[in-house]
Amino acid sequence: MSDLDPLFDNNRRWVSECLLDDPDYFSRLAALQAPKYLWIGCSDSRVPANQIIGLMPGEVFVHRNIANLVVHTDMNALSVIQFAVQYLKIEHIIVCGHYGCGGVRAAYENNQLGLLDNWLRNIKDIYHAHSEELEAIADPQQKMNRLCEINVMEQVSNVCHTTFVQNAWTNGHKLSVHGIIYDIHNGLLRDLSIRVNGAAQIDDIYQMSPKKKTA
Repeated sequence: MSDLDPLFDNNRRWVSECLLDDPDYFSRLAALQAPKYLWIGCSDSRVPANQIIGLMPGEVFVHRNIANLVVHTDMNALSVIQFAVQYLKIEHIIVCGHYGCGGVRAAYENNQLGLLDNWLRNIKDIYHAHSEELEAIADPQQKMNRLCEINVMEQVSNVCHTTFVQNAWTNGHKLSVHGIIYDIHNGLLRDLSIRVNGAAQIDDIYQMSPKKKTA
């Protein structure tokens, strides 16, 4: 008996339930992937993208990593964004953080974790940039919650600073970048009122000139 047998059993049961409701479910799904949304979220097992927003497979393109970061040296995240924007023609990029994020808390604490320390350094830099606001918050839990929110804000900016997103805006592609956060204690999403629809909303230093076409 394989350790994975329970998962295969679950899979067969799930397939049966899907086909019972819709006999053409998988044939239709295999023929088309046309999501309107790219979800950039945390790898935390308690934050499943499709279930949270009530969308079926094929309706949301998903990228997840520890603490929902968009780092400009991360070829994985950048490749996902490029594919979603240039080829899937998605209309909305959603950066979703969550309260109680272990990655954010680990960045705040100064315990060595190995290779992960290099990844979490990005959040330490965010804390440093917003230290005046964060250190004015006396309650530790509220401070962590606010750091989770600020992290989302910064990652939205990082998405908007990519040439893929800016070129899409230049080419007239209707594309919005949003920042939201998930509360694992009640299952509800919170809109952080962050929505970027064009390069004019980002700082001048990050606005890239359109790529010149070669003859």
